[in-house]
Amino acid sequence: MTYSDAFLTRVLRRTKTIAIVGISAKEIRPSFYVARYLQLKGYRIIPVNPGLVGQKVLGEEVYADLASIPHDLDMVDIFRRSDAVPEIVDNALGRWPNLQTIWMQIGVEHEEAAKIATARGVDVIQNKCPKMEYQRLFGELRMGGFNTGMISSKL
Repeated sequence: MTYSDAFLTRVLRRTKTIAIVGISAKEIRPSFYVARYLQLKGYRIIPVNPGLVGQKVLGEEVYADLASIPHDLDMVDIFRRSDAVPEIVDNALGRWPNLQTIWMQIGVEHEEAAKIATARGVDVIQNKCPKMEYQRLFGELRMGGFNTGMISSKL
């Protein structure tokens, strides 16, 4: 699956509120630091993890599932195995008829669920990370010499 930079940029610019399904409270977990990064960029993060209900992650109340969230969402970001995607997508589409985006993290794909969401007018991104795409598209990749503006080797 390939997505144009214009498409990914449009998704990231229009999004304001993101449910992170499968978020961890452990700072070393990818779901935590992706959520933290996105929050630092101005997105409202709504954490979803049934094992953390009653707690706060990144200052936000954790919800057991999408149906429990009383807020409107623009995007659902899925940090779960691919076999969990259909139920998450069904719940998201049933709860928010105006949902704009389903984003599946790196390694997460489900073509049938993607087709259902797309048929409902929802943009679907699979096997990508919004944090990495944000960094790439908005000139923030700095690790490993990417876009640092500095030459690290001398002749």
